[in-house]
Amino acid sequence: MRVGTVQKRVIVRHVVILGLCVAFGWFLKAKLTPPAPSMGMMGAGEPLVLTQVLETRNIAPKKTYIGHVEPIKSVNLMPQITGYVEKVLFEEGSLVQEGDILFVIEQERYIANVSLREAELASAKANLVRAERDYKRQSSLSKQNYASKATLDNAESAYLQAKAAVSQAQANLDLAKINLGYTEIKAPISGRIGKALITEGNYVAATSQSLARIVQTNPIRVAFSVTDKDMLNMRQFYGAKGSPLKTELVLSNGTVLVNNLRSRFTDNEVNSDTATIAVYAEYNNDKDLLIPGNYVDIRIGNKDDQLALLVSQGAIAQDQHGNYVMIVTEDGVAEQRRVELGEIIEDKQVVLSGLSADDKVIIQGLQKVRDGQKVKAQLVSPSAEVK
Repeated sequence: MRVGTVQKRVIVRHVVILGLCVAFGWFLKAKLTPPAPSMGMMGAGEPLVLTQVLETRNIAPKKTYIGHVEPIKSVNLMPQITGYVEKVLFEEGSLVQEGDILFVIEQERYIANVSLREAELASAKANLVRAERDYKRQSSLSKQNYASKATLDNAESAYLQAKAAVSQAQANLDLAKINLGYTEIKAPISGRIGKALITEGNYVAATSQSLARIVQTNPIRVAFSVTDKDMLNMRQFYGAKGSPLKTELVLSNGTVLVNNLRSRFTDNEVNSDTATIAVYAEYNNDKDLLIPGNYVDIRIGNKDDQLALLVSQGAIAQDQHGNYVMIVTEDGVAEQRRVELGEIIEDKQVVLSGLSADDKVIIQGLQKVRDGQKVKAQLVSPSAEVK
């Protein structure tokens, strides 16, 4: 019993000594630590905040589809006659106009053939004149009973044969001229021509091989498919409003083409395998940015823009009264603004009321300020990412 009492006394003594040491240490810290400067000294009470001007964006609903660029017209140039290619008169990859001469095929032989057919026609006409005179003479003699009926019949037959020979010679001449025209291969459409598949000196046969290909590039067509549901929605919505349709084409490099739609039409039936229907949209391509065979994103929406103010979600605070943000006035004073918010778009939210486009909203440092407090504000761009 005495041993336990002694141990208790030793423990109590140690606890008392430890407590005195701790108290003495806090006393020394209080004496040696300098007093903290007041918040009002030398402007130390002005916290640094980051601000942003509200973003104005068109939030009209849009649907995006993948489109395939294709020419409205395309032509493979084919020879209609046989012969050697004498001339290639275009620059590969260039724009050609309808009617431009692109190839010349061995013209001399076909020019000579035209001359031959002209001579044959002249001979046939001369024979016709002689046969006609003979027939008229025999007809007159027959009326006077000086010529037999057989002689008159022979004269009439010769006259009719001579007329037929003239028609045949004229047809042969026309055909020769047509073939001569085929020696100059002209562009049937305006567009961009590709590589010359046959060069000078090569022999070509009629309709046996392609000489080159032309594709129309302006205007040009973009084909894409939409679901049957989307097509019904577009017909009901845009059709009822006089087709206020707006399309945007997003190229592979990010370039956006707006308001160059000329016309559009849909296919005549829905693909039962995919439940989609093909849509063909015709566009101006004055800048030659739409290349046949390319793929683009096509965005379809309302023709009328729906502009809205967007505020960063990091700038929005909430209390028992609702949502609010803090702005910085021209005098550098933080001011609370109650806001009514709409839908969320990416990392921002639509502001329905409470702010104007010129307001500078605090997006970082919101927890350090209060309404009416002087602040140091640094403006950042709307695209800057705040972590």
